[in-house]
Amino acid sequence: MELRFHLKEIGKAAGQFWQTFPLQRIFAFHGGMGAGKTTFIHALCAVKGVTDTVGSPTFSIINEYRYAGGTIFHLDLYRLKDEEEAVRAGVEDVLYSGDLCFVEWPDRAPGLFPPDAVHLRLEVLDPDTRKITVTGNSDDQNQF
Repeated sequence: MELRFHLKEIGKAAGQFWQTFPLQRIFAFHGGMGAGKTTFIHALCAVKGVTDTVGSPTFSIINEYRYAGGTIFHLDLYRLKDEEEAVRAGVEDVLYSGDLCFVEWPDRAPGLFPPDAVHLRLEVLDPDTRKITVTGNSDDQNQF
């Protein structure tokens, strides 16, 4: 699955995302520095009605936001060395909590993710355009 959007339409893209994945709970965001992972997560939280400040949890590892449907956990595994360190930081507990989880840099602890996690790869196409390619339990290449 693929979604292309201009940054000025990120809210619309986030709305489409939630229509496509209304029941999934775990989302793993892959992409290089500056690809827009945190920016897209901010838009996803806004659509859900989060009023807390949404920012990168690079130093805290795990941020927690409230919305009308419960809790969203936002994780950034960039500073972690391996899965053992991720377990000690509480990542596994959060991933299996049943709450919504957005994880940046999931490649730092790939073995901790449940099989139904949705993996998203963000790419910069140009300064104003992003592409998200989604993979999960299937290799479905349909459009969002």
